[in-house]
Amino acid sequence: MAEATDADLEAAVMAAVKSSSPAAEVARLLQRKGEALPSLELGGVLVRNLCFENNGSALWKLLEYAMASGIVSPLHVLALLTARVIPHRKGQPEAYRLYLELLSRYIFASPPAAFGSFRERITKSIDDVLQLSHSYGIQKMDFAHAIILFILSIITNLIDATLDDWGLQLTSTEKNCSISAVDDHMAMDVDANKSSILKRNDYSEQIYRTNALMAMKMVEKITTSKKGKTFVRLVYLNMPEKFNLLLQRLQFIEFHQSASQSQTAVNEILVNLFANIQNAIGEQYRFDKHNLIGVLLDVGPCGTIYRHRSGPGKTACWIPIDTFMENAMDGKQLHMVSDIEMLTEMTRTLQVINQATWQETFQALWVSALQLVQRDRDPIEGPLPHIDARLCMLLSVVPLAIVLIVKEEDEMPSPANGGILGNKATGSEHRIGGNIYGSRRHGLVSSLQLLGQFSALLSPPPSVVVAANTAATKAATFISNIKKGRGNLGGDNCNNTSVKAVGNMLHLIVEACISRKLIDTSAYFWPGYVDVLALSTESILVQESPWSTFMKGAPLTTPLRNALMVIPASSLLELEKLYHIALNGSEEEMSAAAKILCGSSLIRGWNIQEHVVHIVIRLLSPPVPPDYSRSESHLVGYRSMLNSLLLGLSCVDVIHILSLFGMIPEVAVALLPLCETFGSLVPSSDQRSSTSDESSAYSVFSCAFLFLLRLWKFYGPPQEHCISGTGGSVQMQLTLNYLLLMHNSRIALENSTAMDRTMNFTDPVGASSRQPVCIDSFPNLRAWYFQNQACIASTLSAVCSKNPVHQVANKILNMICQKMVKPGTISENPSSATSSSSSSTPANSIEHSNQRPVLPAWEILEAVPFVLEAILTACAYGKLSSRDLTTGLRDLVDFLPASLATIISYFSAEITRGIWKPVLMNGTDWPSPAANLHTFESEIKEVLKSVGVYYPSSYAWVTTPVMIPLPMAALVSLTITFKLDKSTEYIHGVAGQALENSTLGCMWPSMPIIGALWSQKVRRWHDFIVLSCARAPFTQDKQAVAQLSRSCFSCFLDLSPVLGSDPMVRRGGVSGLLGQAFANHGVRLPIAPGTLYLRSCHNFYDAHFLINTILKLVIEWARNPVKSFAVSAETTRAASTLGASLLCSAGGLQVVQVLCEETLPMFLLSMKKEEVGEGRYGRVLEGYGLAHMAIMSGALVWGVGKSSPKYISAFRRRVIGAHMDFVAGVLEGKVPAGCDMTLLRVYVLCSVSLMVKFAPGWVPELKLATLRRLADGLRTWGESDLALALLERGGLPAMEFIVDYMF
Repeated sequence: MAEATDADLEAAVMAAVKSSSPAAEVARLLQRKGEALPSLELGGVLVRNLCFENNGSALWKLLEYAMASGIVSPLHVLALLTARVIPHRKGQPEAYRLYLELLSRYIFASPPAAFGSFRERITKSIDDVLQLSHSYGIQKMDFAHAIILFILSIITNLIDATLDDWGLQLTSTEKNCSISAVDDHMAMDVDANKSSILKRNDYSEQIYRTNALMAMKMVEKITTSKKGKTFVRLVYLNMPEKFNLLLQRLQFIEFHQSASQSQTAVNEILVNLFANIQNAIGEQYRFDKHNLIGVLLDVGPCGTIYRHRSGPGKTACWIPIDTFMENAMDGKQLHMVSDIEMLTEMTRTLQVINQATWQETFQALWVSALQLVQRDRDPIEGPLPHIDARLCMLLSVVPLAIVLIVKEEDEMPSPANGGILGNKATGSEHRIGGNIYGSRRHGLVSSLQLLGQFSALLSPPPSVVVAANTAATKAATFISNIKKGRGNLGGDNCNNTSVKAVGNMLHLIVEACISRKLIDTSAYFWPGYVDVLALSTESILVQESPWSTFMKGAPLTTPLRNALMVIPASSLLELEKLYHIALNGSEEEMSAAAKILCGSSLIRGWNIQEHVVHIVIRLLSPPVPPDYSRSESHLVGYRSMLNSLLLGLSCVDVIHILSLFGMIPEVAVALLPLCETFGSLVPSSDQRSSTSDESSAYSVFSCAFLFLLRLWKFYGPPQEHCISGTGGSVQMQLTLNYLLLMHNSRIALENSTAMDRTMNFTDPVGASSRQPVCIDSFPNLRAWYFQNQACIASTLSAVCSKNPVHQVANKILNMICQKMVKPGTISENPSSATSSSSSSTPANSIEHSNQRPVLPAWEILEAVPFVLEAILTACAYGKLSSRDLTTGLRDLVDFLPASLATIISYFSAEITRGIWKPVLMNGTDWPSPAANLHTFESEIKEVLKSVGVYYPSSYAWVTTPVMIPLPMAALVSLTITFKLDKSTEYIHGVAGQALENSTLGCMWPSMPIIGALWSQKVRRWHDFIVLSCARAPFTQDKQAVAQLSRSCFSCFLDLSPVLGSDPMVRRGGVSGLLGQAFANHGVRLPIAPGTLYLRSCHNFYDAHFLINTILKLVIEWARNPVKSFAVSAETTRAASTLGASLLCSAGGLQVVQVLCEETLPMFLLSMKKEEVGEGRYGRVLEGYGLAHMAIMSGALVWGVGKSSPKYISAFRRRVIGAHMDFVAGVLEGKVPAGCDMTLLRVYVLCSVSLMVKFAPGWVPELKLATLRRLADGLRTWGESDLALALLERGGLPAMEFIVDYMF
């Protein structure tokens, strides 16, 4: 029936064509039949007769009229003509010419009425005619895809037809999606009147020869139009594999251009075509430079990184890297994610936002890391990471981050990696899809070559002078051997010559890059790299390396072991041999190998440091021997090795290095079975103090258990205390469950295609299978974990005397009471009697050991809380002296060092409850700080004053007695009894930080007292203790936080010249914020405000207050009156960048979430007209500053790419979506009355523009409804171009919106 209807329509149409007025007849015909317009059936009839049965001028005129008047759909007709005319263009050149004319007029001329209810029909018709679904692999063709692929199909088919007409043949792959290659042997058979063809032969041949040029002009015209560029850009952004098909054709034309005809005309067209394609894919939203907002947003590249000679804006370009690196040196904060991964993402982000070249970007990295090292040239002494952690950042973390960045470019597909389309005739060159900022590897080389300009930063610290000289000597030896024709291309042997050289930090950096294959040994020949005057012809005494001796098979004697511990390994082969000895050697050899691996190779083996880290973590989980058949765990056989390994890893610098590599979750998981196994063993009855080097069950368990507890805040304050507003922090605290979750998540990532790339380095001892871990697999540890949480959350419940736990507690009480002073004896100052508790005579030790319970460690730990409650209560009621309390606690720790964890948890919880009366620190009952308390607090106030913080004294020195709560007095009295040596470092690592955190969380002003007492005990730690105590006010006083934040802004942004110095020397910048280096002697004043901020910000307890404070400071600096708008804009950008850096340092993801979802919207809506800056400039700068800070904060924690790390991808999507919903609401006018709409308008336009320009990867993560609201609102505000730019970056789902917008 349908066929009959089509036949009737065709007959009627052909009859109308023969009439005097064909167009009017066809219109009346459709009206009589009631055909809906546009008529797809009519379009099919007209094209079917034109091609080529009735190929006459009348029918072409009718078709053109029908397209112009909307009777037929132009898109539908053009699709039909494309499929029919292009394959027969050689036999029908006139038809092909007319087709090109119609294409030129109507390809983008479809009015909105052409769609509507006919959308699905048109989509299906175009798809069926051109086979778009099949050619482009689209499963479900929608209207947007049909339109965009139709335009792409037109372009590619016209190019293919032209190439074929020029006699150029595409490959089968390049011919994909082309319909122009249909055989043309039937082209002459469509016309039965061959004499007519012969008569028109010359005319047709002339048209045929010019059609190819006309077709290329048509392609040029399509790509010149705004709609054409938009569609090409959509294909490039959302369908790169489809765009590559077009790119291949353009490259093919460029390569075979000399074979084309009409050379001059073709060259001109091709140059324009290439430029159009480049403009389409590289075009960004153009800001109106005649508008103040446009001037702010149209910021060029950041430019130079010579930060000590630049303005505030250029200084701020890279400040996020400086704050990130300095913040990473806080030993109290362990990172769950590798600093390599975080620094890699931050580097990519800042390169985009600063619009910097890769040379500038890498140079900024090196300069920031060198400054980080120089700030610790003369470190204060104390239990905190020192120069080794900073050198790890410079020589391991930064090179490995660069490895990932360079590797990313190397793995890019070749078209996206910089396909060149050039024109030799015109000398023009066009890079399609290339990196406009240059090769990353070339930028790295250039950055290294330019580092020589920073001579002050390259001066090596005293501890690495030998290593720097060795690196320089290696290069000098290499050059010398080459000149002598020895051909030592490896450059490894620097001992067999008489070459000497003096090195600096650049030599260490170059060696670190060579070892990661970022550069090669040609770097040795860089001008000035090796000083020729350093070459010596005198013979020198060459001493064989201890590692050479070891590799030759020498036994691990004590002298050789000590030598290997202080000289780092240089190759993976050396590490492999040590690893196998640690697992398979004798007991002494296993222990020696573990100590060597934890020595200099781990701390200063920068060129292979990532491999050493993986090896030591694998040693924490030794494999089961092949022939092992005993009932006890195989871990017991590795007891000696594990004990040495755990003691070696307990060093502050080592733990921090593990943190920099993001291995804390893996370390925690490796420690769980050690704790479970050794805590379940029954020790021998003659066991002595577990703090010795003996590898007893208690010793290994205590080392592993306390090591595990150092990785998370196990003694955290009760939940209700955090909710009350004190004791919590801006940053989320770690838990054991979170550590296990991070480990299990990494395993899932490794098993997926999105494998964590920071773990992609070669494991020299082979990969091991890793399985998810659950705490339920370790019942004893699980029981202690929940008991510890219960102890923190509430007081202990009574235990029946017949309960086994009660009986164990009684045994422990009997043990510790043996050393207590007899009743009636005068109690002495416990600080004066502490040493005796750990140095009793052997006879007394043997006698005392007979009283000790012989129980597994887990049973002892279960009973310790009840012991602590008993003795603390007895002391509170006067039944137990303070000296006896301290002695008993110390004896308990000597017996089982792991009990310190329960002591800390119990006392910390009791301190925060505030139910214990304070005790008098008078020097009789408890140690007295009076001797230095006044001086000590004065020094704290001096430190605070130097950073602009004014804090009142805690005590009135004449009338107020010095008192602290009883649990705190007991805890500090216990901690000052510990000896300070390497063998007990694993104890101090837990006790010191716990004491500090408990003091910071206490409402009683006790920090100066604790600091004064510890300063009396360890005088060499005085400066460290003063600076640690200076952090206390920021945990309780919001105004102190505000004053410190203000000082950070002032010291960074104040770039006035220093009086009496070089005019180029400025006060502010990175040096003003973070300092350069401490003084050589005495208290290190003044301390830089940024350093104190970064050491204190993790304890800020009110995120909303911190964010509001920084927002107000950004606005304040935006209002700062200066001479010109340009300088004001630069200062505003610098202030907002600094604000984002400080916020991200304080709380990372959590703070940015609060900023975007809560604080910033409320801040903007609460700003009234009378509160904003005066004049037009003030409001514009304020709005821009807030928008720039919001985008920068998100970029620093999420990145700006299309994909973010798996652990934050969902988080990013949610927070961005919530904030953009707020922005969409402002665009729709959903704001309360009284708000300053000028400020809101500037904020909205700037935030959307900055997201479009610098973070286009965020846009596809928005909900379609949000995206549509934003686009509609922007169009309502007259920002149509910005709305289109936003939609273009919305991904495939947003393409339909764009097509609707374009048509």
